[in-house]
Amino acid sequence: MKRGFYDRPVLEVARDLIGCVVTHEDCSGVIVETEAYHDSEPACHAFVGLTPRTETLFGPPGRAYVYRSYGVHALLNAVCEPEGVGAAVLIRALEPVTGLDHMRERRGLDAVRQLCSGPGKLTQALGIELSDNGSDLLCGPVAFSPRPWAWRDVEISIDRRIGITRAVELPWRFCATGSRFLSRPVRRTAAV
Repeated sequence: MKRGFYDRPVLEVARDLIGCVVTHEDCSGVIVETEAYHDSEPACHAFVGLTPRTETLFGPPGRAYVYRSYGVHALLNAVCEPEGVGAAVLIRALEPVTGLDHMRERRGLDAVRQLCSGPGKLTQALGIELSDNGSDLLCGPVAFSPRPWAWRDVEISIDRRIGITRAVELPWRFCATGSRFLSRPVRRTAAV
């Protein structure tokens, strides 16, 4: 992946990340679900402006924005758009590829389908922590890589974001159509 991949509108990046691979340590998975967030809408952390918490969101594209959700789970986002714009893509679900034994150990379960089927689950499975906030997605420790050959022509479904209470009407959730690794089934049938 090149820096320019992230230096684009967040909706384009969220869609184009489907099928790409996230790697951390010896674990990896194919991205099957994302959500876009932009400082122009109230569900985005950057909506409140530049604060110590949102500083990474307004930084250069291609950085990891990792934050704690409800004081429990670390969530992984890819910062997008030009520096000064608060935008990121939440990685909601992965199809596990490598390091399954470590993922099972970290998650305390055997079912492959449940290892990374949610934003908190996938960070726990891959061992991603708050210390990864601000790190470079091009060189790691959390690294994103292009779609493997088998994922080149992935069909993508679009739905509303989930787990939020503001700007819920926006169709900014992107999913690999038919994936059994999603955090929740797709309600809409729109595909791109």
